[in-house]
Amino acid sequence: MDDVSRSPVATLAEETLLGLLLPFWQLVIGAFVVFVVLGSVGRLARRGPSRMTTALLVTALAIAGFAVVGVLLES
Repeated sequence: MDDVSRSPVATLAEETLLGLLLPFWQLVIGAFVVFVVLGSVGRLARRGPSRMTTALLVTALAIAGFAVVGVLLES
């Protein structure tokens, strides 16, 4: 069989299609993450203030840690 390479037009069309679909998938993933986070926050709120405070402190430390790692790896 001959090795038929793809034409530049077909490659461009495929990249364009994926470029259009990419924001849609980001939206779907983002909506799923928001749904899970809201469910988790609701569950924590039902468990009481002491667990909620601990969860908020752990979350704040995680955010600060990710920010520090991001700044260190930026260069």
